[in-house]
This record gives sequence, C-alpha cells and structure tokens, in this order.
Amino acid sequence: MNKFVLYCPIPFLPHRDPLFRREESQTPGDLFWHAHKRASDLYGKGIFLSKVFMATNSILIQRCKDNKKIQRKNHILIYNYTPSPFSLFLVTPHRKSAYYFCALKKLSMRRISFLLLFLTCLFGFQFVNAASTADSLSAKKADTDSVCSRGRLTIGGYGEGVYKYNFYSDNVFRYSHADRYTQSKGHGRMDLPHAVFLLGYDFGHGWTFNTEVEFEHGGTESAVEVEAEESGEFEQETERGGEVALEQFWLQKSFLGSKINIRAGHIVVPVGGTNNAHLPNEFFGVYRPEGENTIIPCTWHENGIELWGRIKGWRYDVMLIPALNSSFFNVSGWVHNGSASPYEFRVANKLAVAARVDNYSVKGLHVGISGYVGNCFRNDIITDEHSTRYADVRGTVAIGGLDFSYQTGGLILRGSGLYGYLTDAAMVSSFNATLSNSSQSPYPHTLVGMAAWTAGGEVGYDFFRLAKESSRLRGHNFFVFARYEYYDSYIPAPELIDYQWSDRHCVSGGINYRPIPEITVKAEAGVRLLKSQYNIEPWMALGITWAAFFKHDFHKGE
Repeated sequence: MNKFVLYCPIPFLPHRDPLFRREESQTPGDLFWHAHKRASDLYGKGIFLSKVFMATNSILIQRCKDNKKIQRKNHILIYNYTPSPFSLFLVTPHRKSAYYFCALKKLSMRRISFLLLFLTCLFGFQFVNAASTADSLSAKKADTDSVCSRGRLTIGGYGEGVYKYNFYSDNVFRYSHADRYTQSKGHGRMDLPHAVFLLGYDFGHGWTFNTEVEFEHGGTESAVEVEAEESGEFEQETERGGEVALEQFWLQKSFLGSKINIRAGHIVVPVGGTNNAHLPNEFFGVYRPEGENTIIPCTWHENGIELWGRIKGWRYDVMLIPALNSSFFNVSGWVHNGSASPYEFRVANKLAVAARVDNYSVKGLHVGISGYVGNCFRNDIITDEHSTRYADVRGTVAIGGLDFSYQTGGLILRGSGLYGYLTDAAMVSSFNATLSNSSQSPYPHTLVGMAAWTAGGEVGYDFFRLAKESSRLRGHNFFVFARYEYYDSYIPAPELIDYQWSDRHCVSGGINYRPIPEITVKAEAGVRLLKSQYNIEPWMALGITWAAFFKHDFHKGE
C-alpha cells in the first residue's frame, strides 16, 4: 500500500525558491503557526494523513526536471498555497542527493475531489484509532476538532559561530588620540553571537504558544567559590561573559483565519529591517547589519500586547509596549540600550506604540514600513518628583523605517533606511549626568544625540545557478555579495558637543555557501571609514550559521 505524506512548504529561507513567497516575516514561531493553519484549512475536513511536516523548499530545488518514471513508494503530496494557481506536486526521492517532481497541473475540482476522497478512504481507519483516545466530550465532536485537539509541537532555532580579526586598535582612546594607534597590530576574537532555541505549541481552536530562549555570545558563566588559601574567603568568579534572554514568550488567539490575531506576552518589536528579519539566513554578512544594530535595540523584544494579521498581500502589526528608558541612552548607541532593564522587571511608567505594515503583492518583492513613538524620560525607578527643572521634559522618541527585499532568479537585493528623533535631548543629557555614579550604577552618564540615522543595502548573486541543470552544484547555493552601510549614532542638539567619530561608512564584500538550505558558511572582509582625522578600521570575518526545525509534529504521537 502506498504511503502518502502531506508536505507543507514554508519558505524559512525565502530566497531559496521563487516558487514560494514568504508572506510571513517574523519569527520561526510565526512560520510554524502559519504552516499548521494552512494545512488545517485544506485537510481539516475529514482527512487524516500518516504524516504532516514542514521544512524548507530544498525538495523543490530548481534543477529538478519532470520525472515520468514515478516510483510507487513514499509518494509525497505537497500543498502549494502561494498566490500562483492551485497545484499539487507528486514527489519521489531519487539517489538520496536530489529530488524530482512531476507537477500535476490543471487539476479540475472534480479530480481534486476524487483525490481527496481516495486519501480519506485510504487513511479512514486511522480516524477510528484517533477517536478511541479522546474523552467522551471529544468523541461527540467532528473529526476535524478531534484531530486539531491532538496537539502540534515545534522545536527549532538558529545560531551563529564567528571568528573575526580587526586590523585596528581596540583601545578606548583610539578616537581621542588617533595618532597614537596608527600602527596597531589589531586583535582577534571568536564569538557565538546568537544561539536561539524555539519551542512552539498549537493548542487548536485558534490558540497558539511560542517561546524563544536566546544565548548571546555564549551565555554567561559565574559562580561563588571558597578559596582555601585565603582564609576560607568567598570569591565570585566570572568565567564567561554574555547574556541569556527570553526573546519571546507569548500566547496568541486567532480570528477569521489569519486576518486578526491577538498576541500577549514577550514579543519581538519589528521596527527596522533587521528586527523584522534577523535570522542568519536573512542577511549576507557574518554579523547583522551594523547601523540598525547600533542605534536601536536589536533584537528588540518587549513585554506587551500585539494585534496583527494578513489581508491578501498585506500584513499589519500594531503593539503596545513599555517605552524606552532614556536613562540608558548614550552617545555611541543612541537608544540602543533603552530597552534594557537591570531590574527584575521592566519599568512601564510610560507606554509606547510600535507599528509595521508589509506588502507582498508584487512577485519577489517585499516592502515594509515601521515606526515607534513614546515618551521615554523618567521611565525608570529613580525619579525626582519634587524637581521643577525637568517638569516639562518628555523625551519623546520617534523612529521611522523603510526596508525592502527583492529576488529574481539568483539575484537578491535588500535595503533599509531608518531615522530617529529625540525631543529634549539636551535636557535628557543633563539629567543623565546627575544619576547615581556609584560603582554598581548601571547608567552610562554620557550625552545623547537629538537624532540618529542609518541607510544601507546589500546585493548578492547565486553563481551556482549558472551551472548546468544536470550539475550537482544546482542543489547548492554560492552567493557572492557586496554591502554598503552608513550610520551616525550622534547628531547633537545645538547646545551639545559634536563627536565626529560617530559618523561612519561601512563597506564589505564576501561569499555565502549553502551546502544544504539550513546551513550557511560565510566569509566577509570590509572596512569602516570615519572622517579623515581618524584611522580606518579594516577587518575580516568567517562564520557558520544554521536555522532549522528539529521537530515538527502536526499530530501528537506521530
């Protein structure tokens, strides 16, 4: 007996195959929810398949040709929900290293109905087994409800390993005394910028849950030890710096399919191109783009409530979150550290609104606009309520961004621009200088600019697409790319000092090699250009990244 498997393709690597477009742009958790929803829409009415799973588009690699000699084992039924006309694909493995597919085109609704009826009969006996495990209340429900209530689990994540060598000094005075560091030998580092693990669950009836735990730079290792040779004194040791953060932790209820979704908990704030697309396969560089990663929080995640949805080729997103904390703004990173909290809670004296709109109407093109606005002054536990000097200070932060990506054939083009403005910058800077300056104080005590901005783009081409269709190279990707970026983290108010070193141009180029869709090997070299009185800052970096789902069960127990 032939075994049919439902394969629901999700473009986790959106540039992998032009047959599929990414209508979702957030996290792996969103993608996993989207896969379940699409599969449920088509197969939730009385059909039970032996397996339903999600993966990238590696099976539908472009070099595959129609294979009329379809083997009659392990047939795979694929539901293509892209904007193109409805089609089904019958897929069979061939020589383990490649897949061939035969498109069953121009299927009439009658043929589709017969096919679905055949599948229903083929696996009908499994409905009996499923119903026997349900309680008496579930047994009275329709088959669709009993199947949906069986639970859907996803485990996945992404990570990066990097080696970087900077051919310039890392001394803190390299800008104030640039002439002293012109002959620096440089410095190297090995790093794990991000290691993120995802756990998602679909409860059914529109309720879903997702969480992501992120280890930045290898996490943190510290301990208290008793020193035997120092009169039994306790000593605290830090063996490794880094951060461990809960990047996402939310519950979601969906209405009207995917048109209206309410999400509450710890959520990603998709302001700017990098926060919206921060997986390592969504940018060519070894590290994330430098501009947005410098002047705004990245990855930006907050406690809050979110309303989002999709209507045809549009996706909207509005959220209410705690405002940034102006006490942590600084000269080199503008509001980057404003979402940080050294306390066991996130201060929310002031609230802010973030929003985003994306459009996917044009094939291969994605355009998004995003913004944030909120009063950030005194959004801290340390406030002087009796002072009248700062009574009218609001410290309003307004951020606006535009980003896009375009893919055609082997060409990928991405770009973004972001501008931010801070009212009362001089007063905020003056207030920050008065904050506690004890040895344990978390405050930076630096000036903050009234504005910051960044703009940049990258272009890459997959040269393996030039290989012959019979070549094994067509199953891999080899991108050669170039990137340019400009940013200024400190545009001062008229009464503040101007620091010239905050104005930077970044130019780089390199390669991305993907032996399989989930793994990318990166190499990049570049230079950071400051104004003429400062030294140039060349560097090179090597990296390896992964982004994948370890487990994706549509039905519990499979």
